[in-house]
Amino acid sequence: MEPIRIALVQMQSETGMIDKNMEKIYSFTRQAAEKKADIICFPELCIQGYHREKSPPLAKPIPGESSEAIIRLAVQEGIIVLAGLAEQSGTEKPYITQLLAFPGGDWAVYRKTHLGKSEAPYFSPGDKLPVFSSAQASFGVEICWDLHFPEVSAILSLKGAEIIFAPHASPTIVGDRRNIWLKYLAARAYDNTVFVAACNLVGSDGTGQSFCGGALVIDPKGTVVAEDFDGREGLLVADLDPTLLNTIRRRESGSMRHSFYLEGRRPELYGELLKKVKPL
Repeated sequence: MEPIRIALVQMQSETGMIDKNMEKIYSFTRQAAEKKADIICFPELCIQGYHREKSPPLAKPIPGESSEAIIRLAVQEGIIVLAGLAEQSGTEKPYITQLLAFPGGDWAVYRKTHLGKSEAPYFSPGDKLPVFSSAQASFGVEICWDLHFPEVSAILSLKGAEIIFAPHASPTIVGDRRNIWLKYLAARAYDNTVFVAACNLVGSDGTGQSFCGGALVIDPKGTVVAEDFDGREGLLVADLDPTLLNTIRRRESGSMRHSFYLEGRRPELYGELLKKVKPL
């Protein structure tokens, strides 16, 4: 991994107000490009807004008008853009998708693989855990609920991811977002020797839902390196120093405190992880 500058967005997305939401995406992306960021990540379903019941009729195809606008933006500003949208799936249930648009005009998608109980009636789960590459780093994406499943982060790290971007749509009613994130995002970073970069929707969606915001960057030792929890729309820019990650992954230190723990796994013992948990 090379030094890399990332930008995370806390953004108010009003449900169904796609043009208005896209204008904010354009503005934040231009700000990030001016600050020489290499990658900018927006929250979950930021294009249409996060609304379980209303997302199916608002879903868009990829490629399509919204995705092509994001791809053009990435090319124009010379920055990788990660933006969330409800993507048509071929069924009545869309995917919760994070579109990745690259400066060269290429694009890719990550589709949320783990749906919360309240999401399953309205969305389709994805079935792939891809890792993407830029000139500076390899990275993966996990969307909100995905982060509660340690296996996902481990797989991404084993496939070479050095950064995990974590776009969220976490509501205000859940509570103190910083305190909640530090309970498990730090563990995902520490156990898998990755940077974790999370961002959240903020404010009202115009339908009565409210999101608590938050942007947080954690290094491969589980230490907070940048954060913003002021509860307002904003752009958090952070420089990721690869020295620690490279030291661990390239085995440049003889100290056990710089261990790449995934190298010590014993997969032959983990067969029980493949069994379904019986309902209590």
